[in-house]
Amino acid sequence: MASSVFIPKEISGEETRVAASPDTVKRLKALGFDVVVEAGAGQASRILDADYAANGATIGKASSAASADVVLKVRRPTDVEVKGYKPGALVIATMDPYGNDASVAAMAKAGVTAFAMEFMPRITRAQVMDVLSSQANLAGYQAVIDGAAEYDRALPMMMTAAGTVPAAKVFVMGVGVAGLQAIATARRLGAVVTATDVRPAAKEQVASLGAKFIAVEDDEFKQAETAGGYAKEMSKEYQAKQAALTAEHIAKQDIVITTALIPGRPAPKLVSAAMVASMKPGSVLIDLAVERGGNVEGAKAGEVVTTANDVKIVGHLNVAGRIAASASLLYARNLYAFLETMVDKETKALAVNREDELVKATMLTDGGKVVHPNFAAAQALVDAPAKSSVASATQAEKGVKKSGAGSATASGAKPDAETPKPAPKKSAARKPAAKKGDA
Repeated sequence: MASSVFIPKEISGEETRVAASPDTVKRLKALGFDVVVEAGAGQASRILDADYAANGATIGKASSAASADVVLKVRRPTDVEVKGYKPGALVIATMDPYGNDASVAAMAKAGVTAFAMEFMPRITRAQVMDVLSSQANLAGYQAVIDGAAEYDRALPMMMTAAGTVPAAKVFVMGVGVAGLQAIATARRLGAVVTATDVRPAAKEQVASLGAKFIAVEDDEFKQAETAGGYAKEMSKEYQAKQAALTAEHIAKQDIVITTALIPGRPAPKLVSAAMVASMKPGSVLIDLAVERGGNVEGAKAGEVVTTANDVKIVGHLNVAGRIAASASLLYARNLYAFLETMVDKETKALAVNREDELVKATMLTDGGKVVHPNFAAAQALVDAPAKSSVASATQAEKGVKKSGAGSATASGAKPDAETPKPAPKKSAARKPAAKKGDA
């Protein structure tokens, strides 16, 4: 019997993406899977049920998850959802586990094998599975589009018979995947672009896109990148120097886009209230890190805040999901590429190699336990009920020993000292004693 894959409709209100496309459904069928897609799962991404069905999927209900061997999702399943999955099922999604130990523990208790796609190592083999890059790329693009929409002037310089319209000045803070795409998009729209980042490698990348790089280039700056290519958290001293350098620059900008995130930590504050107050009326700040606390002081998740000096701070949630039709196609391809590595090509059966570096890096829970080393606190929550039960049983046993026949007393019977013993029964005829060596 073929293994089955289930693609649910995301129940989070702000989530518009879906974990499969018609193309990946076709590919999953070719791998030997039966594919079930919940009705309406792709609607917000402009994918109709008929599109899935035309490529071999069965359209099902949310309850179809109960029989699935693999569940592909965009966001971490809720505790209610995970209770509907069968033990041993593979659940692959963007899990956002930091600060959500209880939810990680719930997946372990449900017995599912959960994979966090955002933990995919940045190696050549895994590039096609890198959900952070695929979604951040689109978020960077959309940040510029959102900024242009909120900004009430043109972005490119325009020379006309009636006069010249100056180019807008765009400043990008944080030159990862999102930042680089923001630079490229703003440049294509004709803006004058500057950018900053704490990683030395970013300087050359910024220049290659035709933008100007701004940073405090001291000794700490030269060592500000992890082996995995992420930015390190900088010292308070460096942050102060960087803030002083950028404060004057920000005052002259029309659109500022912040993208700085550190895995597992709150977003660093890059733009203070004083910097916001120094900006010109009509200026716009786009905070792509708002879901982690934000890079801009005064940013509010899911809101566009207009300050007293008429500066807009945009804090849209799920920015990649604002262009869900494109984001879902890339995300679905990321998930398919990862799942494909766990399928035996000859037997077309699921075969999870727990020693594979991709599996070891992304596996959160397995066999009823939290197995990722970064989430020992979540495992403690899994262990807590068991330890509590053992303690209760031990305490109860001690209570029985201490009270003697406490249960009899509780039922109204007299304790042993006052209860007459029954007359001894006649013993049955004994068998002759066995000799040594008898069985």
